[in-house]
Amino acid sequence: MSTLFAADEAKRLLDVAIKGDMPDDRGRFGPFGGRYVPETLVPAFDRLEAGVKEHLHDPAFQAEFQKELHEWVGRPTALTFAPRLSEAWGAEVWIKREDLAHTGAHKINNAIGQALLAKRLGAKRVIAETGAGQHGVASAAACARVGLPCAVFMGAVDMERQAPNVDRIRRLGAEVVAVETGDKTLRAAIDEALREWVTDPNGIYYLLGSAVGAHPYPYLVRELQSVIGKEARQQMLDQAGGLPDVAFACVGGGSNAIGLFHPLIADDIELIGVEAGGIGDGLGENAATLATGTPGVLQGSYTIILQDDDGQVQETQSVSAGLDYSGVGPEHALLQATGRVKYISARDDEALEALEELCATEGILTALETAHAYAAARIYAQENPGKRILIGNSGRGDKDMPTLTKIPPRIRS
Repeated sequence: MSTLFAADEAKRLLDVAIKGDMPDDRGRFGPFGGRYVPETLVPAFDRLEAGVKEHLHDPAFQAEFQKELHEWVGRPTALTFAPRLSEAWGAEVWIKREDLAHTGAHKINNAIGQALLAKRLGAKRVIAETGAGQHGVASAAACARVGLPCAVFMGAVDMERQAPNVDRIRRLGAEVVAVETGDKTLRAAIDEALREWVTDPNGIYYLLGSAVGAHPYPYLVRELQSVIGKEARQQMLDQAGGLPDVAFACVGGGSNAIGLFHPLIADDIELIGVEAGGIGDGLGENAATLATGTPGVLQGSYTIILQDDDGQVQETQSVSAGLDYSGVGPEHALLQATGRVKYISARDDEALEALEELCATEGILTALETAHAYAAARIYAQENPGKRILIGNSGRGDKDMPTLTKIPPRIRS
């Protein structure tokens, strides 16, 4: 149970979360979340919050959003039974296939939803940030779909290791802005995008890619991504004859994980988020925020972050660009603190081995991010034989080929 709350307070907060009453009016998930932003951006956040309240659950907006999800994104995505992996693990393994969505990952659900919102709010231009590149691709595609110019900020380190996605973003008509400051990864890209937003908060819409940042973004992204868990829940009932015993998802900022977990919170299902364990347990050797971090403020939100004893945010390490982030969404921080979701980590070598095993047994090349969830699920299956396991397959691994080609495969079918 929680180390931050007494047991009765943890239960109360979890009950509120299950009822769907979070975030509160201040944008907080218990003590986490909120809005810590420069004064120059307060009006922009106020307009965004008002726009979310007005449009997000309006029947006309939802009809347009659902139409795009069905006709353009390709939803519902498949739920796939994995027979050979099930046999190898001694478990019943099911995979929610976000890799089959348009542009190859869950990111498109959020991108098209926010692009439609930006259009309704009268934006003249959209900016976005990206780490692994999938949110950049999704944002570029969504902006092309609704007819808005788009610029994507990306760290120079991530641009090198995600070169195929850089090219895809440009081919979809968006500008890629290389970020050479800070750690040159996702955190630096978000910082630069926020600085750009300050220059024209009225004309620019910031299409944030994960369930992080200042209110209302964690709520907005969760609502748009919850389609994953809603579909998976019904598909498990229809195809498997019942809900899973446990569900796994990888966690960086946490959008695909909260999208899968949120519709399952009220069910008797064990929920496990898997972070990037990198190459070691020390600061700077991993991106296991919830496993090793402490409370603090990062990019507009009070959450769990990787920081030293002086409060300086630390650089991270992961073979996966999409998990290479120093913070995590505030709702995940609450779910950990209440004990509802367990957060663990998988190291680089474990994720790579899990990716190869999935390729060899099921013919699915998953993203390096998602491979962390498979690595943890495999260990869980060994320790809990016979369980029904659901894994959120957040994206496909085509984007990771520049990294994977440098690593000789070790598993053969």
